Amino acid sequence: MKYFIQSLICILLAVPFQTVVEAVKLKEKFKWREVSYAWPSEETKQEALRSGNYIVHNNLPLGLERWRDKLFITVPRWKSGVAASLTYVNVSDEISPDLRPYPSWEENQLPTDHHTMSDEDSKYLKNNASIISTFRVRADECDRLWVMDTGLADILGDAVQYAPPSLVLFDLYTDKLIRRHYFNSTLLKEDSFFANVIVDTERGDCDNAFAYIPDLGSYAVIVYSFAEDRSWRIKHNFFHFDPLAGDYNIGGVNFQWTDGVFGMAVGKRLNDGTRPVYFHAFSSTKEFMVSNAVLKNESYAQSPQAYYDYKLLGDRGPNSQSSAEFYDPETGVIFYTQVNKDGVGCWNTGMTLNTDTQGLVDSDSDALVFPNDLKVDTEGMLWVLSDRLPMFIFTSLDEGQYNYRILVGETREMIKGTPCDS
Repeated sequence: MKYFIQSLICILLAVPFQTVVEAVKLKEKFKWREVSYAWPSEETKQEALRSGNYIVHNNLPLGLERWRDKLFITVPRWKSGVAASLTYVNVSDEISPDLRPYPSWEENQLPTDHHTMSDEDSKYLKNNASIISTFRVRADECDRLWVMDTGLADILGDAVQYAPPSLVLFDLYTDKLIRRHYFNSTLLKEDSFFANVIVDTERGDCDNAFAYIPDLGSYAVIVYSFAEDRSWRIKHNFFHFDPLAGDYNIGGVNFQWTDGVFGMAVGKRLNDGTRPVYFHAFSSTKEFMVSNAVLKNESYAQSPQAYYDYKLLGDRGPNSQSSAEFYDPETGVIFYTQVNKDGVGCWNTGMTLNTDTQGLVDSDSDALVFPNDLKVDTEGMLWVLSDRLPMFIFTSLDEGQYNYRILVGETREMIKGTPCDS
């Protein structure tokens, strides 16, 4: 009887804990077997299918961002037949909503008068609001949407460079183009690939914004000054990939990547007015940091003296490669994807970075197969997009399963019970 009562007490004590664990898991908000769009008409859709401008299984969502009721979703032109590369849904939409092109269908159509990049007339787009192919976007504190447009379509097939890589900025209240900045050819190297954009600005100082664009292919970071409408290139050893961390096993697919710096996050403003910029290479398990004052100072950042301003913060541990990270100012926590672990990790920036201070806020071998992007919105909600990208690239996706998901959770609840909760 004594042992029965002890067992019963243990069970009763375990119930509240179990409930807490359930509560902190990411909740499924949207999911799709295949991507569908809000076409102007059924006739338009059928014509796109007939012409090959819309090949359903070639459309894969990759990046996300929330602004008010809009949830932006990017669909890079990995293959031919991507109907629109920059889209959105409303947060209040049903479970599998159609994607709506942003700012409109017109801006998401590939140019029909393109020849080659060597032709001076076709080097730049006739409509500067056009979106060729984007991976990541960012809505800043000044209600602007920053779009990193690669200018490259059919990446895995017969690739066509419609325009140089460029930053495209929209006013989110009017959906009108603010500016397009084409990156100068001197910033591009043979293996350059600009897929991400991180914005460093604050409300009340919108004109003094900076953007950081990691070049994951040639291991550099491009810095863009909004005030000067000018960009420059910075190199550092820490931007390279780790040769011991380039092996991946995800969803039964084994492959090797050599992607360098990709994940970046701007931290909290310090007493001296500067902000730390955290970063890591995709194929790496180490995290680094440099002051934004270094990145903003072109001449100093490109000098040998800047080398030691970059700091190694620590190692997240084996198989902790990450495609994206984001700093949450309310908790001081950096959330990051865990692609080899089908999950999302966390690290409290107030703590030393090592394997013991890393938390796994959620993991799911179905819903979180290749978590590709994540963001924290202004309401303290963590948004995560998973898309089974390795299967899309190296094998094939099962059209009968839900392949693409967006999940959401409250940041303070997500970190409860982890080392990040302090």
